[in-house]
Amino acid sequence: MYKRQGQITAIEDAIARGDKGILITPMSTGVNAAMEKARAEGLFVIALDTPPDPPETVDITFATDNRLAGQLIGKWAAGQLAGKKATIALLDLFDDKIVSVDYDRDQGFLEGMGIDVKDGKVNADEDETGTYSGGDYQIVCNEASNGAEDGGRTGMENCLSKSTDINVVYTINEPAAVGAKAALDAAGITDAIIVSVDGGCAGVGEVKSGVIGATAQQYPLKMATLGMEAIAKIARGGEKPQTTEGLDFFNTGVALVTDKPVDGVESITSDEGSKICWG
Repeated sequence: MYKRQGQITAIEDAIARGDKGILITPMSTGVNAAMEKARAEGLFVIALDTPPDPPETVDITFATDNRLAGQLIGKWAAGQLAGKKATIALLDLFDDKIVSVDYDRDQGFLEGMGIDVKDGKVNADEDETGTYSGGDYQIVCNEASNGAEDGGRTGMENCLSKSTDINVVYTINEPAAVGAKAALDAAGITDAIIVSVDGGCAGVGEVKSGVIGATAQQYPLKMATLGMEAIAKIARGGEKPQTTEGLDFFNTGVALVTDKPVDGVESITSDEGSKICWG
């Protein structure tokens, strides 16, 4: 609630100052009315990181392709399994609300594995058993981690209470992955494949140390830089930025970071990722 109210206040202040534009990271649909008001007052409103719902609430969003990020780590995990049965744990963001970053990463991962996701905007509606691109699979659990290390550990412990055969762990982000690894280690499971998304410097370090097998690196600093440059250009009478073809936002890029490359899946090493990481 505080974050949402803080964003609304920031938008109202920008309107009062007569700003040309504003950058905002929408936390919920609760800020939609304020963003629409800003646009009606003539501000160019740019969202960062995650498109609002609906995307046309703002003029444009600078964001990463979370679906592609999930697909990359899914393809990598499938390649690592080399035909073995995939016994999968999914450590999502929330279980009490629906946000696009959550289902795009989760569902993208499953798509990358070659699993039918049914409704691509709904987590946990896919068949619990079936076949992936390399063989058979079983989904043991979908647990919320809240994107935190302790949440990742608790979620992984809940999954392990259902099956100790888990050998593939998808995590919404790298702190959740670190927590999952701690739970696996405590259970004596050292060979499970852990994949994640974000590519912050700490997360890239976890790839290098072997905690995370692969992560999809994103570039929030690029989002902010492009957003500021766009507003400056508009204020000088320049052209407005355009969305990436086929998407409802401007894609700022994603790269798979791993030190165990898979044929057919483009990637960079942890050393390369550490040179362009954030945080």
